[in-house]
Amino acid sequence: MKFATPTEQNPIDRLEVVGQPLRRIDGALKVSGTAPYAYERHDKIGDPAYGWIVGATIARGRIWRVDKAAAMRASGVLAVVTTLDFDAFAPGFRTTLHLFGGAEIRHYHQAIALVVAETFEQARAAAHLISAEYEAAPPRCDLAAQAPNAEPTADRDGPDYPIVDRIGDFEAAFAAATVTLDEQYTTPDHTHAMMEPHATTAAWSGNKLTIWTSSQVISWHRNSLAAALGVPKEDVRIESPFIGGGFGAKLIMRADALLAAIGAKVVSRPVKIALQRPLITNNGTRRAGTIQRIRLGATRDGRLTAISHHSLNGNLAGAFAEAAIAPTRLLYGTPNRDLFMKLAILDLAEGNDMRAPGEAPGLMALEIAMDELAEKLGLDPVVLRILNDTQVDPRNLSRRFSGRHLIECLQTGARHFGWANRNPVPGSVREGHWLVGMGMAAGFRLNLLIPSAARIRLESNGNLTVETDMTDIGTGSYTILTQTAAEMMGVPTNRVTVRLGDSSYPEAAGSGGQFGANNATSGLYAACLKLREAVALRLGLDPEGAEFTGGSVTSGGRTLPLVDAAKGGPLIGEDGITYGDLDKDFVQATFGAQFAEVAVNQFTGVTRVRRMLAVIDAGRVLNPLTARSQAIGAMTMGVGAALMEALAIDQRHGFFVNHDLGGYEVPVHADIPHQEVIFLDHPDPASSPMKAKGIGEIGLCGVGAAVANAVYNATGIRIRDYPITLDKMLHKMPAIS
Repeated sequence: MKFATPTEQNPIDRLEVVGQPLRRIDGALKVSGTAPYAYERHDKIGDPAYGWIVGATIARGRIWRVDKAAAMRASGVLAVVTTLDFDAFAPGFRTTLHLFGGAEIRHYHQAIALVVAETFEQARAAAHLISAEYEAAPPRCDLAAQAPNAEPTADRDGPDYPIVDRIGDFEAAFAAATVTLDEQYTTPDHTHAMMEPHATTAAWSGNKLTIWTSSQVISWHRNSLAAALGVPKEDVRIESPFIGGGFGAKLIMRADALLAAIGAKVVSRPVKIALQRPLITNNGTRRAGTIQRIRLGATRDGRLTAISHHSLNGNLAGAFAEAAIAPTRLLYGTPNRDLFMKLAILDLAEGNDMRAPGEAPGLMALEIAMDELAEKLGLDPVVLRILNDTQVDPRNLSRRFSGRHLIECLQTGARHFGWANRNPVPGSVREGHWLVGMGMAAGFRLNLLIPSAARIRLESNGNLTVETDMTDIGTGSYTILTQTAAEMMGVPTNRVTVRLGDSSYPEAAGSGGQFGANNATSGLYAACLKLREAVALRLGLDPEGAEFTGGSVTSGGRTLPLVDAAKGGPLIGEDGITYGDLDKDFVQATFGAQFAEVAVNQFTGVTRVRRMLAVIDAGRVLNPLTARSQAIGAMTMGVGAALMEALAIDQRHGFFVNHDLGGYEVPVHADIPHQEVIFLDHPDPASSPMKAKGIGEIGLCGVGAAVANAVYNATGIRIRDYPITLDKMLHKMPAIS
């Protein structure tokens, strides 16, 4: 099915099942511990062996010798494979570094050896017996120090992501502006900190490989693994029915999948590998730190006349930049613009996608800058943002937003949060030993349209089975796909079984970039149309105008049970959604307004978030329960980015020191107060047949800045270097009265 024109009325609009707060289909399995994750797949394999990956102890250079003799003699060891034993593998799809193979070392904890043993403990013990000799070079780890060597770059390939994005004459407009702002903001490196590690179980049957792994996008992993191993992708099967969190870390293949496949081939047995937590941080991917300079020029009444956003990012050679300038392209209407990115080469773990890549760190800077400008203008921060709203792409005025209700988000949020009660004078509200303040920020995130397919089968008993390689990373995919099938076929949700995460199923968009829900349900919508047609024809009914409801099919004055269509055997509908060129006429995006209230202890500088509100414009909400869960999880991640999350770099050796869940601080229950979410009800007919848009990431966009702005309102201390930790606050705290 090709979606090339905005949709009109369709069966989803009945909203008898879709749009309802159905509890998670997979919830019972998750809370009972019976959901099978990648490392736990015992039901389909025999006696597994266990692998342990050894990481490099330098960040840059070459490895010229690996001594594995002692490890080979250790108890229970079946094999030891080193990076020097194999020729370099071809870089996998969307993979920008060597995962294994060859002598070059590009970052600390790059895999240099795999130990396979009878037990996990034996593999781990033997791994400590391996020694390596290197020819090391000084690691490049300091982003600011490498700035002079940085080169202009694009965040992604393609016309929508130019290296330089300039409109009008910024310098002249900035010089002529009545009020200006010129500040630098920094964001640190972040790690995903998901609970489930990167984990894989691999088994060969002849030339056929089956991988049970934790993968957000099945097809990307399959393509990468096939390319790395040099085998046809048809000989690789990926299964990933349950994923214990990812946030982007599991979008692309990592060393666990590749080395489990190699190990299983070498020992002719299934092999299990889970990355130990330090390797997840130093061998996996990260959100790369940024240094951003933002310049704003405005008229006295608050109209932006000039905006410049320059961002410096660090990554491995050949990798892409964190697109911090992305939201600035489209969030505010400004006639003179200068957006620019540079990439410095750093010898750190690969910088890659992490929840809301680009928008998350970009808005952490831009939305502080907007607050600073509002203060200079003497304007309310909400009013400033409303004044500079745009309904068209600032780069192409004939291209309008398919649905943009940012002003409604801002106004609704301000009213609901009690923004009118905010004292705009920083440091003026005290409650005992606490300084109290409110802050807000706007949120923006593109809505990505990606082809997605599914198969739905009407069984002989009248039940429905859905199959698609879509994944569920805790986002509710099982549930919203169940709702979509039930709505389209007119049956209760308990008559629908959804099977996910298997590369033998039709290829779906996968989970990431907040593109999963809208695209996957649209692909299933297309498959359901095929099944509806097949059902009507088998029942001798006219497919045009046929109504599917209450377990029956009605057309031409006749009503027949749906199950009757399967008396001659199961019926299958298989199709997918593809998209036309609506993007030429419309910008697809989601919007939000984030509000936060904080209290800062006047003695210690400790910051506590007291309440939060997100107002989100993301098209039709397919399930308000799962959508809210996504939003509050994203808001929690935003608090972490604002107040505590940062990877500390050992500049001597080039690795992240706080590489475990003890040293890398994330919010816990005690850090998170009451969170409220309001979804605006604006279905977007230009987005898809579902009229939905992504939700998973818009809930994060702007949160960090809202908290930072609240801290400033509470204390009068403006921190532009995230995270906002008490050591940056104490020496600036107001005098205690």
